[in-house]
Amino acid sequence: MVSAQHAPAAGGPNPLAPAWLDVPADVNDLVDGVWPQEASRRDDGVVEIAGVAVTDLAASFGTPLYVVDESSARANAARISTALNDAMTSIGSSAGCYYAGKAFLSADVVRWMLEAGLGVDVCSGGELALALAAGAPPARIGFHGNNKSQTEIERAVTSGVGTIVLDSLQEIERVAAAAERHGVRQGVRLRINSGVHAQTHDFLATAHEDQKFGLTLEAAESAVAAIRSHASLDFVGLHCHIGSQIFDAGGFSESAHRLLAVHARLLEGGPVPTLNLGGGFGIAYTAADRPTPIETIAAQIAETVAATCSELGIPVPALAFEPGRSIIGGAGVTLYTVGTTKDVTVEVGVDPDLGTGAGAEGATDGAAAAVPDTEAVGSSAVRRYVSVDGGMSDNARPSLYGADYTVRVVGRASASGPQLVRLAGKHCESGDIVVNADYLPADVSPGDLVAVPATGAYCFSLASNYNFLTRPPVVAVRDGRARILVRGETEDQLLARDAGLDAR
Repeated sequence: MVSAQHAPAAGGPNPLAPAWLDVPADVNDLVDGVWPQEASRRDDGVVEIAGVAVTDLAASFGTPLYVVDESSARANAARISTALNDAMTSIGSSAGCYYAGKAFLSADVVRWMLEAGLGVDVCSGGELALALAAGAPPARIGFHGNNKSQTEIERAVTSGVGTIVLDSLQEIERVAAAAERHGVRQGVRLRINSGVHAQTHDFLATAHEDQKFGLTLEAAESAVAAIRSHASLDFVGLHCHIGSQIFDAGGFSESAHRLLAVHARLLEGGPVPTLNLGGGFGIAYTAADRPTPIETIAAQIAETVAATCSELGIPVPALAFEPGRSIIGGAGVTLYTVGTTKDVTVEVGVDPDLGTGAGAEGATDGAAAAVPDTEAVGSSAVRRYVSVDGGMSDNARPSLYGADYTVRVVGRASASGPQLVRLAGKHCESGDIVVNADYLPADVSPGDLVAVPATGAYCFSLASNYNFLTRPPVVAVRDGRARILVRGETEDQLLARDAGLDAR
């Protein structure tokens, strides 16, 4: 499907494709490490997830549809928690894990995490309310946020939340006063900016970070002194979060090294039981992504912590972590139905649309802008736009961060060759792109069922009603059965919120 001016060899790459995107040997293949553990294609070409055919899911629940492989999510939680705890046990410590609820939160997911031995990290009153309603013991909840309201603070204190992460000097006083009013001693952590910001394989270490969260390393000791001046507060330790979608241990190790120096000085004024290094472990969104196994990351962090504590002459503290995306992200798949297809002829050159995977939050490993070969420049090629019945309202990450995803036709197999496509949403926005670039079979057509994997994190959480689209339901699949986790919205529910329609 390339113009006569420049026709790559059969099976060769489209010159409009980004440099990291390889032409698949078989457009029917599901990329290992990107799809849920229990996803496979049947002999008739239909993809199953945990023994449930995606065609049956679409028929029962419609599309768009979020699908979560329950066994994958549970297994990810257990594996990550075990890897971190085993690594820290090897250096005479331990590791606690809190599931970062902002990735995706529902009552069932809360229960899965609790059963796997994790606590739950929340960052709003609404997330706290859901975690409590789902049965999370308050002592196993951590509460984040840079601007907790007084109501949220009161609810956290009176509910018995285990730890509140203090983000500013004002919060120290607010939480202390609330705890004193209610006659409790509230556990608190202090969020610190280590000056390390990490993403994928790179990290930047500076003196300060320009961000809204936490206090500087230099401010830590005076802030902890303020915390310790209040009998109503129990200082549990420092907290730090260095970034998202991180593929190796370098940034975590550097941050831990810096924080432990402050931790050692704080020990002179009293106990500092734990050090919370946050989350941010990355997942594969495309075949180009190569996250380091969590076991290797955990071992490298443990090695740094042990060596640093030895240098400082201090005991190794208990560690805490807050994985979210790495637990639920790869367990999720979003189903769509193709509505229209459209071929667009594009002049080959340095395409400003390529390389959008290098966005701030969602960059994929190696997702650099494509530079076409010199023979192709000045010719033209075809990009096929495949439009689906969802878009930025159910997955905002590509438009927000330039995040890259993978797509496959899942309702059938195809014998056609690969065609470069851009999966577009139905919103009235030119930037409404779900998958910037991938190869689908050349016979992709209206009515085809397609799926985008690795959508378990930050898709439902960021979902909106833009253009008055209803938010899709979320279903869990396990052992050949499907059940609703979160009900989808209806147009009547959207209209019911509009007070101008009350008279009707």
